[in-house]
Amino acid sequence: MTKRMGKVICDITVSADGYSAGLNQTEKRPFGDDGGDGTGDRLHAWMFDTPDENRAEVDQMAAAEAFIMGRNMFGPVRGAWDRQWNGWWGGDPPFHAPVFVLTHHAREPQPMNGGTTYHFVTDGIESALAQARAAAGDGDVLVLGGATTINQYLATDLIDELRLHIVPFTLGAGTRLFEGVPPLKLEQVKSRGAELVTHVTYRVLS
Repeated sequence: MTKRMGKVICDITVSADGYSAGLNQTEKRPFGDDGGDGTGDRLHAWMFDTPDENRAEVDQMAAAEAFIMGRNMFGPVRGAWDRQWNGWWGGDPPFHAPVFVLTHHAREPQPMNGGTTYHFVTDGIESALAQARAAAGDGDVLVLGGATTINQYLATDLIDELRLHIVPFTLGAGTRLFEGVPPLKLEQVKSRGAELVTHVTYRVLS
């Protein structure tokens, strides 16, 4: 029997014009100018204001066995690690699995409550994916973002599935999905409309 290998999935919330964050991101405003208070309340209201309606999509994210994110998604600290920063999500992050953070500056792994451990990867996206696959076993690896990180994986044909949560407003500027990515052939697997978001899943075809 052939052993199942988990999928590599990108999962990200974007505005209707494709932005995952607005301009002017800061420590207190991780999603920048999103038309709300800058904490991502408009982009991610579907998760927090209508959780029951979107429970399946939230649970689907949490089902991954390993995660990858860029340093900008991990936190606002730039350059060398001149202070301790353990992510935007507090002492008990929602991942409960290994998280591989792309960075140019080495740092020891950071265990958190609830089973999350952050591993800091300095040798590129393919190394992060190899480590995440090893950690996930036959489970799925979820590339959470931000858009710049997802674009790198899409551009190098390393993604099996793309899950978009599209919110019904435009940002006009910021960090945009598909920026610099060659044309992709996508097969729509499913879509579902909800009050504050439309969920679309694509298979990424080689």
